[in-house]
Amino acid sequence: MQGKFIVIEGPDGTGKTTQARELVQALTVAGREVEHVREPGGCPSAERIRALLVEGEPGDLLNWTEALLMNAARHELVERVIRPALDAGRWVVCDRYYHSTLAYQGGGLGLDVGRLGALIEMATGGLEPDLLLAFSLSAQDALARARAREDEEKRFEAREDSYHARVRASYAQVLSDAAARGPVAEIDASGSLEAVRERVLHAVAHQFEGAL
Repeated sequence: MQGKFIVIEGPDGTGKTTQARELVQALTVAGREVEHVREPGGCPSAERIRALLVEGEPGDLLNWTEALLMNAARHELVERVIRPALDAGRWVVCDRYYHSTLAYQGGGLGLDVGRLGALIEMATGGLEPDLLLAFSLSAQDALARARAREDEEKRFEAREDSYHARVRASYAQVLSDAAARGPVAEIDASGSLEAVRERVLHAVAHQFEGAL
């Protein structure tokens, strides 16, 4: 039996990474074999590319270099981890997917969406999620959370507020377009960890009967 592919998307600071862990734990308790991956990264080769993308200063990479590296990492992840896992009947929970490229490099950096789409198609081979969980939170709360994190991966967070505003505005269109390609569940990411967790689990249980 083919596994299921769940993607968690949304702007920085909406709690995606925490809730991805919670979802993986819930699916595992329910008896599912689950691969938990992230973008960029998720396998050794893609994690090496990730370091180039998320560390350092905003101007360290040219815009199209950033987009090319994102999709190189994505191709490694899809072909080395995601497709084999799905073919083996395992579930995959992915923290970000190609929708982030359309929002961050397309909306945020202003790169041509048609050319980005061609890159994405090459990187993914057309692999779409079985469920997209779209996280939303107020701009003020999300950016405050993102900038408060204590790690070295600050390259994106360090960009100007206008960039983050463009990313957020782009996400609305990206997620609207995604709904034409497969199931999308909008998740209100405000409130406690437990409250958001319940919203996520409800959406997954609704989409996949008997999954939890």
